Amino acid sequence: MTGPTGPTGSTGSTGSTGSTGSTGFTRYGITRDALGDLLAEWGEPRFRADQVWRGLHSGRPLEECTDLSKALRARLTDTLPEALRALTTAQGDDGMTHKWLWACGDDGAEVETVLMRYPDRATVCVSSQAGCAMGCTFCATGQAGFVRHLDAGEIVEQVARAAQAVPERVDHAVFMGMGEPLANYDATLAATRRLHEDFGISARRITISTVGLVPGMLRLADEHLPVTLAVSLHAPTDEERERLVPLNRRYPIAEILGAAEIYQRATGRRVSFEYAVIAGVNDDPEQAAVLARLLGGIGPPAVHVNLIPLNPTGDYRGTAPNRGRMETFARRLRVAGLHATVRRNRGTDIDAACGQLRSRHSVRAT
Repeated sequence: MTGPTGPTGSTGSTGSTGSTGSTGFTRYGITRDALGDLLAEWGEPRFRADQVWRGLHSGRPLEECTDLSKALRARLTDTLPEALRALTTAQGDDGMTHKWLWACGDDGAEVETVLMRYPDRATVCVSSQAGCAMGCTFCATGQAGFVRHLDAGEIVEQVARAAQAVPERVDHAVFMGMGEPLANYDATLAATRRLHEDFGISARRITISTVGLVPGMLRLADEHLPVTLAVSLHAPTDEERERLVPLNRRYPIAEILGAAEIYQRATGRRVSFEYAVIAGVNDDPEQAAVLARLLGGIGPPAVHVNLIPLNPTGDYRGTAPNRGRMETFARRLRVAGLHATVRRNRGTDIDAACGQLRSRHSVRAT
């Protein structure tokens, strides 16, 4: 395991950092094999492990899995506690955006999860770390610093708990919450495989974001798992990007784009480039022209630019441009042949951008 800025992190797939029961496992930190051993010790038939495993990933609370006996449900609930405890919740956009601030495990590390509902589906945005070591100047999570990696069970439980809260099926998952997913590589990959194989979320509907951790990008390319890779670029030149993303000094834009191109060739998946647009900082039409030339080297069909109006944070004075300025920037990219969209921010009325609810809760607690 490397440190918080390295390409890998602790997996903790057994739920070792969570609030564990007598088995040492949390409800979503337990492995399939360990669950089978536990139920065998209790004298349950072999098929019961499959029933329980399906129930855990069904989008229902364990207590509502009525194909299991009431006594077994109660015993499992006591033996396999949840790792996440809700500190505060919020709803916005007329109930279509939900946000949770959780305390994780015995140490109470705080993380956030956001659920975005649509008429026939839902997308959950999960955290991979408590805090973040990347130090991006405009990000509330980066301003708060790094606490620890989440284990795979804590990541998976965020999806499970969100799915249990709404009637729509969660069929998209994005690793765009708190933390740098590729700095916690093993846990991120283990959680991704669980979401795909056990929750039934298509790999193509899972997005893993990165601020440009090149070793992790290359390692992910070798997995040949067709998830969407989203690279947080935010500026078209190294000089400009270093002021926003300190990691750029270690992995400059050329190396990041090279890794993105390798990922695209290995998976056949279009790479998404995230660009937080900040008025007077990176929103000039000439910067759009430079960005278009930069990404044109990978090839317009292979990339997508997602323009995100900056979410305000307490310690960064930047603001989002007006809508007209955003559309002008997008048009410059489209004229150059790139696919570009302007994101409509969800949940601004409930501080839904990563790190904001945690910051607000911390202020209130002091």
